Amino acid sequence: MPRPSFELILGDETDLAAGRALLRGGSRSFYAASFLLPRRVREPATALYAFCRLADDAVDLADRPGEALADLGQRLDGIYGGIPHDIPADRALADVVRAFAIPRALLDALIEGFAWDAEGRRYEDLSSLYGYCARVAGTVGAMMALLMGVREPGLIARACDLGVAMQLSNIARDLGEDAGRGRLYLPRSWMREAGLDPDAWLANPRWTPGVGRILERLLVAADGLYRHADLGIGRLPVTCRPGIAAARRLYAEIGQEVRRRGLDSVSQRAVVPPARKLAVLAPILGAVLGAPAKRPIPPLAETRFLVDAIAWEPLPQRSTAPAVEDRLVWVLELFERLERRDRERRAIPYVPRTEVSAALGGLARPAVFVD
Repeated sequence: MPRPSFELILGDETDLAAGRALLRGGSRSFYAASFLLPRRVREPATALYAFCRLADDAVDLADRPGEALADLGQRLDGIYGGIPHDIPADRALADVVRAFAIPRALLDALIEGFAWDAEGRRYEDLSSLYGYCARVAGTVGAMMALLMGVREPGLIARACDLGVAMQLSNIARDLGEDAGRGRLYLPRSWMREAGLDPDAWLANPRWTPGVGRILERLLVAADGLYRHADLGIGRLPVTCRPGIAAARRLYAEIGQEVRRRGLDSVSQRAVVPPARKLAVLAPILGAVLGAPAKRPIPPLAETRFLVDAIAWEPLPQRSTAPAVEDRLVWVLELFERLERRDRERRAIPYVPRTEVSAALGGLARPAVFVD
């Protein structure tokens, strides 16, 4: 029997609208890139993002994190028991986990990652850091794959690789900001090798050449995982490749921006300029077809438990393919509008459309978005 469209599964448009508002305010890059996904994936992804964002905030901002974590466990009990709490994000997620057979182990692992943050866990080596990234980001990659109808273990492993790589990019960008909140994600053994005492550095964070070398090592690890992820993106359903390729490129560009700023993310936060975002997305049309891996690549040891949690059960996929070029151009223009709005609010000089269009070789032309 054909799988019903998600529009029929998600019963309350109000709940979905609440998720869109959270996505738009919380992740501008992912919000724009999500419009490259077909609606049948974009809407459940929005519901998933809403729950993850609210869950993270519930623990991160709580005076008593332990109570917040216990409450999240009870909320998951309701979601998987078919009686979600009277919260829009919970109601929407209950529809999603039922429709796409998302194992609870993935959401339990996500909340475990939030618990690690609450307890201020430190990471001795890259493997232990991967374990954290697997929980807070690899889980999201795996769940996104399920929303696309992908359950093959090799592709789930690549989705986890992408999530971990994105989290490493975020860690490199947010080093100073995290340190200001008493959090340190750099491998402690790497810091000692660079002549830095992790605890002393956290008490007085500042950039040094040694910190720069550590960030470069972290970005090299992320680059390798992005390359692994590329092998999976090229095997996704055709309609899903542009959106995931866009998100991959935008997050990888964070690391490149850190490098352009001299690997100093302590005294400054690397922000990718709007024209750069547009230029990064422009080549996607030539990259989304991809090619399958010549040899299987095993999952990271730290994400294998996520792959194993998803049973091999192929789901039917649709064969229709929307106009990818129209979607891409529409998203490029959406980025331009979002950036212009932010610049007007902050009174920052705006990059004229003609300059952006020239940078893209004339690609930024008017287009009608067809869902």
